[in-house]
Amino acid sequence: MLGALETLYPDARTELEFRTPFELLVATVLSAQATDVSVNAATPALFAAYPDAQAMSAAQPEDIEPFIRRIGLFRGKARNLAALARLLVERHGGEVPNDFGAVVALPGAGRKTANVVLSNAFGYPAIAVDTHVGRLARRLALSVQTNPDKVEADLQKLFPRGRWVFLHHALILHGRRVCAARNPACGACVMADFCPKVGVE
Repeated sequence: MLGALETLYPDARTELEFRTPFELLVATVLSAQATDVSVNAATPALFAAYPDAQAMSAAQPEDIEPFIRRIGLFRGKARNLAALARLLVERHGGEVPNDFGAVVALPGAGRKTANVVLSNAFGYPAIAVDTHVGRLARRLALSVQTNPDKVEADLQKLFPRGRWVFLHHALILHGRRVCAARNPACGACVMADFCPKVGVE
């Protein structure tokens, strides 16, 4: 399975666009229940106005809202961004910490966000379980769990630690491009021969 994914997506990586760990953190918080496309459309103007935690920490949520209005749950996300920027300045000198617990403690940043940020910004071995990863894990009989934390634990047991980051990016891409939630393109899937097709959604 890993070999098939490596053949299909040799350069798999996050589709969120970022230049710094702070930009990745912000983009990941915004991506909850939203598409990467919508986030990438909003962040250039947002980052031009607030290029770092220091700049964003001075903003009120209503200052941030116009930049992210087209993203789902934008009011709550604006509150979280203003609050997390202040905490980054107060607790971490304005820098995103290379520490799982510290990232999880930030407003709007749960386990998935921490895994995305630490793996992509700092090379931390992690599997971030979003809806695509969870769906494919169940369809491919890698996990029967619906809780993302339990799916993550199951995948970590099955795949080598050094390939965790690649795995979660490849599964996301495969979930978007081939193994869709509805009408998966099984006939065009490189894993069709060993997919049990017993997903529990």
